[in-house]
Amino acid sequence: MNAEFPSAATGQAGVGEEFRPDLSNATVREDLAKTGRCAMVHLPTGRTCLRPLRHLGPCDFHGPEEAETVAATAQ
Repeated sequence: MNAEFPSAATGQAGVGEEFRPDLSNATVREDLAKTGRCAMVHLPTGRTCLRPLRHLGPCDFHGPEEAETVAATAQ
């Protein structure tokens, strides 16, 4: 069994949810990642990538205020 893929026994991913092994990483904002965003955080500046998950090219980092707004409107 591949550890990178969830199994029904572990319950790591629900129906319709994509398994994101990077959610345990401190450089990923969980609230934004659950909305389908890249959510990678540039730790020195606190800026967050708001591009879609698995986007092509480099991250596009935005300020914490904009990331909060996106997270709030997605819920």
